[in-house]
Amino acid sequence: MTYPLGVRIELDADTKQLADDVLFGGSPARALRLGGAGVRALAELQAGPVATAAGATLARRLTDGGLAHPCPSPAPLEATVVVPVYNRAVELDRCLAAAGHDHPVLVVDDGSTDPEAVAAVCARHDAKLVRRPLNGGAGAARNTALAHVDTEFVAFLDSDCVAPPGWILALGGHFADPRVAAVAPRVTETGTGPSPLDLGDRPGRVAPLTRVAYIPTAALIVRRAALADGFDESLRHGEDVDLVWRLVEDGWRIRYDPSVRIAHTRPPTGPGRLRRRFVYGTTAAPLTRRHPGAVAPLVLQPWPTLVVGAVLARRPITALAAFTVSTARLRNRLREHDLPTTGLVRANAGGVLQTGLGIGRWFGQFAAPALLAAGRRSPWRAGMAVALLAGPPLADWIRQRPPTGPARFVAAGLAEQAAYGAGVWVGCLRERRFAALRPSVRNVPRVQGRQRPVDLVFGVDQVDR
Repeated sequence: MTYPLGVRIELDADTKQLADDVLFGGSPARALRLGGAGVRALAELQAGPVATAAGATLARRLTDGGLAHPCPSPAPLEATVVVPVYNRAVELDRCLAAAGHDHPVLVVDDGSTDPEAVAAVCARHDAKLVRRPLNGGAGAARNTALAHVDTEFVAFLDSDCVAPPGWILALGGHFADPRVAAVAPRVTETGTGPSPLDLGDRPGRVAPLTRVAYIPTAALIVRRAALADGFDESLRHGEDVDLVWRLVEDGWRIRYDPSVRIAHTRPPTGPGRLRRRFVYGTTAAPLTRRHPGAVAPLVLQPWPTLVVGAVLARRPITALAAFTVSTARLRNRLREHDLPTTGLVRANAGGVLQTGLGIGRWFGQFAAPALLAAGRRSPWRAGMAVALLAGPPLADWIRQRPPTGPARFVAAGLAEQAAYGAGVWVGCLRERRFAALRPSVRNVPRVQGRQRPVDLVFGVDQVDR
């Protein structure tokens, strides 16, 4: 099934046109060589919406590979807004006040201890209320709602979220593609430190081990026909990731569109935020059992890992030699396929930097005490330990430029990394499986097109819930 006509797509910010017939980018990264028809189709897509069968075929290839993203026009949907709630009557009142009356609203009270307060809020906002006698978790509450929904689409919205007017309309155009099962907006929070719900300002296709590996159901529009199996009620947390990955495994497309923002209430205290990160961490091992190979805390590629390892071991000559060999090797392979080599050194250096940040984040999550203990043996090791641990949150601060100062932002980031990692450890011990802790080493980037696949560049993917 090709891409629908009339939808405009845009190349990803990181996609580069290396030549008239070669694009490089995507997640995982790859080079795509185009034939004559492909070059004409690319010109069509760059000039306007999909208009021909060739353009539709290329649009599907680019959007599936993460080299481009759809930019559909707003479109109305027949949708029911589903809000699961457990207590939190004040937050529910704020959520329903913002929801408006454009779509029917169904609230599922998941066994609240003060059901009268929840019922009063629903009555005030003319929302239908279904009450569960026992608390079963968000997944169970959403499944209960599905039995009462008869619209083509369901818009899940957590009770502590505030959606802007027209958010469903703004995202509705994505469903012109019959392969799209779900679309998620950007969920933002205010305060110090990173948010695990905020997936950034870049759109993407959602799939395991890609730049957008998961999306939360804090705000999510789903095609009702894709929800035949519903949520896994045995998962108190991580049920949203499990649902999305099952949809991906079934061949559906899931989109992340940050052009729409949903405000989410941040836990008011530091301990509350750390508790949330800990809980998220406990979901990694159960998800590993359900989706083997889809969960990896760190995906490394060999050459930049060798360079970073040599630097950490105070082997500058080895590091330089490894970098030189990998660059030369890559240049030769590019030339074999008649691909340009401009910017190769810079790209390789970027891969090494991202590898170092990924390794530092892994230590921050899972082995910070061991790294700090090793740092006590010498000033060099102490400096490397500090750089590894502080580097990732500092890089986040440089990229985001939040109002919070760098020291406070880095401290908050390190604390949340440690809390998440502790949760992963606990989840692994409960499940008696430890794949969620182990980094994976692989060669990801490829050339696709008229010639055989070949590794192109080296980098690192960080996968973190």
